[in-house]
Amino acid sequence: MVATHAALDAVAGSLAVGTGPVAVDTERASGYRYSQRAYLVQLRRAGSGTVLLDPTAVDGLSALTEVLNPLEWVLHAASQDLPSLAELGLEPAALFDTELAGRLAGFERVGLGPLVEQLLGYQLEKGHGAADWSRRPLPREWLTYAALDVELLLPLRDAMAAELEAQGKTEWATEEFEAVRTAGPPPPRADPWRRTSGIHRVRKPRQLAAIRELWMAREQIARDSDLAPGRVLPDSSIMTAALADPADEAALLALPVFGGRAQRRRARTWSAALQAARVLPAGELPATHPPSGGPPPASRWEDRDPAAAARLSAAREALTELAERHQLPVQNLLAPELVRRLCWQPPAVVDTATVDGMLRAGGARPWQRELTAAPLTEALHTEPPRVS
Repeated sequence: MVATHAALDAVAGSLAVGTGPVAVDTERASGYRYSQRAYLVQLRRAGSGTVLLDPTAVDGLSALTEVLNPLEWVLHAASQDLPSLAELGLEPAALFDTELAGRLAGFERVGLGPLVEQLLGYQLEKGHGAADWSRRPLPREWLTYAALDVELLLPLRDAMAAELEAQGKTEWATEEFEAVRTAGPPPPRADPWRRTSGIHRVRKPRQLAAIRELWMAREQIARDSDLAPGRVLPDSSIMTAALADPADEAALLALPVFGGRAQRRRARTWSAALQAARVLPAGELPATHPPSGGPPPASRWEDRDPAAAARLSAAREALTELAERHQLPVQNLLAPELVRRLCWQPPAVVDTATVDGMLRAGGARPWQRELTAAPLTEALHTEPPRVS
């Protein structure tokens, strides 16, 4: 483990004299910690060997960023790791994502293990991916597991690049990798408390308010203590308390989970959250069905807008045929949400140019637009079946 500035300077020098791209991976503590920070960074470059870096033990990585940031990075499922690496000042000049490459190349199983086994003939040892990587010291077997995640990324990159070239998809992959590299963090979710597990069973606004207040109280505790929210209070307990609406702390503590030591210590916080929901004015209660910024679920289109339903059916059929012809998942051919928006509210003048413009505005890459603009234009002219 690289855990001192002297060791960091040494490995930066070693990586600087290596050749080619650098394989990169991180280990976080999702499920244990609130933050998504990297607790371990794994690096491997030809001529330099493998580096396991503890970013929590050193103050700043400037020696490393000068070496790594100008390089091409090879990651598997890069969108999962890039945000936590960016927090450390590590941002690649170019990217190769082996998972995304596997999808574009039409592989059915695109996990790191299956791709390594199929293309390189090795089986990767597994077993610690969901571990608490914030603990110190890290067991040796965990470090071995972490090192294996970058051990074969570089030969996998070369094998995957050859596969993409053979299929004529190199340019597609380049555009997709660049989109991932430059995507930045996703925008904050509207009403993230509505993702509480089991909330679909709740229809009363006052109960929804209780879920929201408990969720917000839990979020504050989780953020302040850097604990995963589920370790502060499980979603199932939020649902139980919101539906039971216990009148006081004693009634709350009688509910499952709330009688435990940690929840007894926080009983006043949870009771205050429930009380806040009880006294909330009716005009401030959350909507049972919040307004959506996009089209309704596709299952409702037939009743609400038969013409839109016909367009969507035709578009899906055309895109499925295209995806099968080019041997890639249809969702990688074009984002399903973009297709729904286009079919629900097409441009006033439907021709290839206007459809291409809407696809471009929706974030579709040039290769996607080249393949899909014409068939989608045709699909948007589909008429609903006549009712006799």
